[in-house]
Amino acid sequence: MPDLPKGGSFLLERTDPQSIFTPEDFTEEHKMLARTVKGFVDDHILANIEELEAQKEGLIRELLMSAGELGLLGAEIPEAYDGFELDKISATLIAEGMGRAGSFAMTQGGQTGIGSLPIVFFGNEAQKQKYLPGIVTGEKIGAYALTEPGAGSDALAAKTKAVLSADGKYYILNGAKQFITNAGMADVFIVYAKIDGEKFSAFIVDGDSEGLSTGAEEKKMGIKGSSTRTLILEDVKVPVENLLFEIGRGHVVAFNILNMGRYKLAANSVGNAKFALEMAATYANERKQFNVPIAQFGLVKEKLAEMAVKIYAAESIVYRTGGLLDQMMGSLDTSGPDAGQIAAKGIEEYAVECSMNKVFATEVLGYVVDEGVQIHGGYGFISEYPIERLYRDARIYRIFEGTNEINRSLIPTTLVRRDTKGELTLREGISALDVRLAGDFPVRVKAEELVQAAKDIFLFTLGRGLDKYGEGLSKQQEILGRLADIAIGAFAMESAWLRAEKAAAKDGEAGAKLKTMMAKTYIYANISRLKTAAQEVLAALAEGQELEGLLAKLDKLTRYTPVNTVALRQEIAAAVSDAGKYVV
Repeated sequence: MPDLPKGGSFLLERTDPQSIFTPEDFTEEHKMLARTVKGFVDDHILANIEELEAQKEGLIRELLMSAGELGLLGAEIPEAYDGFELDKISATLIAEGMGRAGSFAMTQGGQTGIGSLPIVFFGNEAQKQKYLPGIVTGEKIGAYALTEPGAGSDALAAKTKAVLSADGKYYILNGAKQFITNAGMADVFIVYAKIDGEKFSAFIVDGDSEGLSTGAEEKKMGIKGSSTRTLILEDVKVPVENLLFEIGRGHVVAFNILNMGRYKLAANSVGNAKFALEMAATYANERKQFNVPIAQFGLVKEKLAEMAVKIYAAESIVYRTGGLLDQMMGSLDTSGPDAGQIAAKGIEEYAVECSMNKVFATEVLGYVVDEGVQIHGGYGFISEYPIERLYRDARIYRIFEGTNEINRSLIPTTLVRRDTKGELTLREGISALDVRLAGDFPVRVKAEELVQAAKDIFLFTLGRGLDKYGEGLSKQQEILGRLADIAIGAFAMESAWLRAEKAAAKDGEAGAKLKTMMAKTYIYANISRLKTAAQEVLAALAEGQELEGLLAKLDKLTRYTPVNTVALRQEIAAAVSDAGKYVV
């Protein structure tokens, strides 16, 4: 583990382009897996999308079984339990490919992620043997029951109770869980409850347990084909051997599982966004106005290009993070009985990156589907056109797995907490930057220099926030949100640029031209947005001459020579139009 980068350390160090994983590093096995997922989605999901959206009886279970036959449900389950124990890149490719599958992506994600990973990571041997093989095949459907009517983001405020029976053989569960994916047909629920109303704990609850019932299907804006119901627990007897992990340690299970859930949702978002761009580009090529395809109009070109640029940045951070997770898994000894807990702890190292992935990629998806509707014009508002469904489906992504607001709050507070513990050296970085700012500061003229500028903006702004509030900064959500946006922007800029540099080293500048253009466009288009976020933070921290001094220093950090992003977008749009889809 000493050679692995610490979570969040990208803000303090230069990263070697050769050290990151990019989509250009896919093996033939990875590419074959991606083709398998695409074929499954095309042949089984999109071909039956209307029946799926109408929740045809038995269809979801049938589709899950088909996915299980292809090995798409057991990527992260150990071979000892009939899983395939694939690397994180393979699991990411499955999640990305499923992004095109609409509401089925939620069903499959619930099955392979939050509905089964708690058992993979925290279950004992008997629990794994009993439940995991059936999840791999799709014979057992999993669900994750954390959210309650009165406790959404504040999961630890759950009111569901568990009381040990007089004979000590069962926990008696009472309460209700809300918005539970797969609830309508789940065979296995991961349920969180407080033992004696105090000790937050996790349980494996069989779907056929007496006293367990579900409410009616929720009438949703989107993802209509997935089952979403309230789970009702009335004196449900759960055998004591179905306690998951340890009494009072349910939060460890919940929060570690959410890290992977957030990351997988980002991968889903990338796949979904690529699908939306493909629809938009195809439509723009076919639709004519004034006898010209609308793909030839400047403002439509800008839309296609910006959609592609944002997807490129999202794809870059997703697979860079997947590479980090893979390296982490490879560094751990997972041969013992506590292998799952060790793996979960390893993944936790990159909790900040997982949150950044989730926020960034889901908001890229929101942007892309919105512009996809706009390019379709009035037809985009008609349900006959798939872009209308994608637009509706995408809205939940920013709410799932911890709202983007919660994740924004988590990013800077986690970084500061790790610095306080000595796991990061943020304050040292801030001090070093302050020393540099006291001298001359050059104008930034290269893209990689603007990547460093983004990191400097974060450190400078965070430093001023800590100067004023200290540990109390964690209560200033408006400031935390802007700090998170700056950190996310820095991560996206660097990931996009490192990917382009790595490609250029392998394929030459000509071979990496499109990637380089996309990275440059993203960097130059967004550096001013990070500066604006920093200005707003500084104005909330100081006023008068003090503010003027801070703004002058911020100006020193962000002086740069612009490039012609209009021309870059024209070339990018031409490549997208020629391909009729996302292309790098």
